[in-house]
Amino acid sequence: MYINPMYTVMRHKKIPTELLKGNTRTLILGLLREGPAHGYAITHEIERRTESAIAFRQGTLYPLLHEMEREGLVVGEWGAFGTERPKKIYRITDKGLEQLTHSLEAWKRLNWAMDRVMGDFGEQKT
Repeated sequence: MYINPMYTVMRHKKIPTELLKGNTRTLILGLLREGPAHGYAITHEIERRTESAIAFRQGTLYPLLHEMEREGLVVGEWGAFGTERPKKIYRITDKGLEQLTHSLEAWKRLNWAMDRVMGDFGEQKT
């Protein structure tokens, strides 16, 4: 059985911002593909799923969501939940789904290419 000993070390380290650039939209669209969500829920779910390797500041996320809304990738609608104050709930559009498909294809090609060059560099087999 192959066990990557770097996994336990790497999973809690933050991913450098320069590696996330260009992929943030893909992460957001990927989550919204599963269903509508408000900004805090998007941030929280990405951080939870990545075990804190990816964490957005609210000041980073909301301008990007507004930009994606202007581009027609997402639609935001205000909604109230019980006694909570109204929140803007975002959902992915057909254009957003198309963009997500293209982005995932590009990401898979990049991942394939990186694996071809880097191989199992830094991994140890036990």
